[in-house]
Amino acid sequence: MCGICGKLSWRCPPDRNLIEKMTRSLIHRGPDMEGVYFDTSIGLGHRRLSVIDTSDSGRQPMSDSTGLFWIVFNGEIYNYRKIRENLQRLRVRFGTNTDTEVVLESFKMWGVKCLDHLNGMFAFAIWDKKEQTLLLARDRLGKKPLFYKPLPGGGLVFASELKALRHDPEVGSEWNMKAVSHYLSLNYTLTAEPIIQGVRKLEAAHYLLSDKRGSGKEIRYWDLAKKFQTKTRFSSEEEAGEALSELIDDSVRLRMVSDVPLGAFLSGGIDSSCITAALCRERKPKENKTFSIGFREKTYSELEYARSMGEFLGSDHYGKTVDADMASILPEIVYYADEPFADTSIIPTYILAEYARQYVTVCLSGDGGDEIFAGYETYAADKIHHMTKWIPGWCATGLEKMMDVILPVSYGKVSTDYKLRKFLKGHSHSDAQAHYSWRTIFSDEEKDEILLSQYRDDSEEGDPYTHFEKYWDEPEGCHYLDRAMYVDIKTWLTDDILVKVDRATMAHSLEVRCPLLDYRIVEFAASLPVSMKMKFFKKKHILRLSQKNFLPPAVLSRRKQGFNAPVSHWLTSSMGLFYMKMMDDPELWFNKEMMRTMYDEHKVGRRDNSLKLFSLISFYLWINNGNKIP
Repeated sequence: MCGICGKLSWRCPPDRNLIEKMTRSLIHRGPDMEGVYFDTSIGLGHRRLSVIDTSDSGRQPMSDSTGLFWIVFNGEIYNYRKIRENLQRLRVRFGTNTDTEVVLESFKMWGVKCLDHLNGMFAFAIWDKKEQTLLLARDRLGKKPLFYKPLPGGGLVFASELKALRHDPEVGSEWNMKAVSHYLSLNYTLTAEPIIQGVRKLEAAHYLLSDKRGSGKEIRYWDLAKKFQTKTRFSSEEEAGEALSELIDDSVRLRMVSDVPLGAFLSGGIDSSCITAALCRERKPKENKTFSIGFREKTYSELEYARSMGEFLGSDHYGKTVDADMASILPEIVYYADEPFADTSIIPTYILAEYARQYVTVCLSGDGGDEIFAGYETYAADKIHHMTKWIPGWCATGLEKMMDVILPVSYGKVSTDYKLRKFLKGHSHSDAQAHYSWRTIFSDEEKDEILLSQYRDDSEEGDPYTHFEKYWDEPEGCHYLDRAMYVDIKTWLTDDILVKVDRATMAHSLEVRCPLLDYRIVEFAASLPVSMKMKFFKKKHILRLSQKNFLPPAVLSRRKQGFNAPVSHWLTSSMGLFYMKMMDDPELWFNKEMMRTMYDEHKVGRRDNSLKLFSLISFYLWINNGNKIP
């Protein structure tokens, strides 16, 4: 992994001091090497985490042999050896063993069509000195981030992180209140609305060409919706399961290429277990270090399952119990999150990454399985909702009120009482609106109440549902569960799960690779009929079937646990004390009366308001610490 940045300006040469500041602020992404390149109208910066060809020959910015093409690259191209062989047949000569040079030569050979050849995670910029054009590109699923801002008079400034981008005075610091609204709704910001006004995030599976005519439009080079609309026929489920198993094995095999130590995250669930099992088939099990963490709160800890799976597979397993309130490290986590972010699972991910980095530089993970194979409880909720739409809204509302009396709050991880309350609240909506509602934190009415008036008016246009609705409509004609999965891939996966993994691991200079998000597996899953992904109410049916010869029945039948932190419990101790203390801040954005009411409800067990309280804490910390320019 690496950190990249740069500025293209047609008015005056980019300032060297600025590019160097931007580059150095990304040192956690690339602690091994630093490099800059300047031409008349462009400056490029790079921080390197050496993983493939760790020699000085991999230094960036990297040029081709003519000096006319320059690249700064963040990511890994897993099939680079095959592409390299193809280019060599076309008489291309290479001076390094890096995947970065393969990307550069691919662009020279095929132009932007080179993106169709790349299997990997990436964000990169290529400067064509002869044509005076700058290409920005991002991988199909958005695993690697890329922020940019078009500049007056043409040109743009870009960086892997917002904090690096903001070193440029032309970027500014005005809040985007639509993004604040999105954050309160979802606990994260969508690609469409970064937190700083005027800044953009290059959308996943898109590229951008900038020249003297302007920064250009983002152009999509991969259309996943079409894969959902084109179903593959198999003679049986077993045949589909075997095909998936072969894809997983090949995906893991490709992601084992590394010149530094490589291990795996192992929770004991089916996603991480199937990845680790494939890894242990490719090389001796004891060569594979696997890592997990757990909490003292038993309902949140998966250490026992992970240890058991490690023993079954024979890996060299490392487990760690976190027995302290994590409120003390939350400001640090918020800082590295780069934008307001309040998915509680960033806390264990951050700690796990720090722990694993003591032993390895690269880890495989099972991220992506839930989104592409229908692994979330929300898909079961979608199905029940679709089956029970005939029930009148007043009935669901009445049941919700009754629950407050007869069903106590449990504070468990995605507890039954929490799921029931959430389901009943969204039951009266359409399929699309209901699916969106399962993900919401603050409702529109609650946002109006929690935000002080001076901030509320500017945020009212920021309704994230419009973006969810757009994605719901793209796979036209598909089953409602296919549409729900497509929406989650475009929103929850790209803007929450992959942001969490990238920021938490890069904070510790740890590279994480996600075999289940190989685009071939994602396309395969999209092309399957819904019944193979969720059979009746059995989630991830085809994935379980594909692993029946490799994993024990207990893992194949085990319900999803999730990787959340016990914030509900922490809010009754030191994190709760911090919450109460922050209400003394005279510059607080929020209605203190509502804040106190939510906390009192949570403390006495009337409602589990932990996600809302954590949202406000994280936003407060971001405003006061997380948005500082290093």
